[in-house]
Amino acid sequence: MEQRVFHGDITPSAVAQALIAEFNQGNLRAQTLGQGDHLTVQVATSQSSRSGGQTALAIDLRKIEDGVTVQIGEQQWLGVAASLGQTALSALFNPLNLLGRLDDIAQDVQNLQLNEKVWQIVELTIRKAGAGRQLSERLTRLTCNYCGAASPVGEATCAACGAPLGNVQPKACSQCGYVLTHTEKFCPNCGKPQ
Repeated sequence: MEQRVFHGDITPSAVAQALIAEFNQGNLRAQTLGQGDHLTVQVATSQSSRSGGQTALAIDLRKIEDGVTVQIGEQQWLGVAASLGQTALSALFNPLNLLGRLDDIAQDVQNLQLNEKVWQIVELTIRKAGAGRQLSERLTRLTCNYCGAASPVGEATCAACGAPLGNVQPKACSQCGYVLTHTEKFCPNCGKPQ
């Protein structure tokens, strides 16, 4: 499962609506489960699909302070594998059988790319909302431990009293957007070095 954190004025319902609009058509069906700050969008092959194998994918959307987290579960791909296996067997017996299975092959390839397509739609929706992986405005301010005044992240001293702000500067993981402290050498969310 892969998780990404996005900061800004974005809600789980906005991301869910974009996913439903994109995937609730053709051979795929999409539905939203849950309410409010925690939604799950399920994308699956339609039961009446006439081509390709069956697949399913769940996308978990949670509201966090200053944004949302998006986590994609493991894709159910055994139906796609079975369909590709059937295509291979039919081609083994008679290569001309591939002509009759072109729709199945095309749908199976599209189903195998479902994960990537979901991330594309999520990223596009986030960008359109003016959000992203960068820290939000609220998280780009530090509160001085001595006087309580707000200072921009990156400042060495408090703008009001001159006290050192120390190593409390937060940052966002360049890979997934997870908020990190200055001591973290690797992102606890995606494991990438910082």
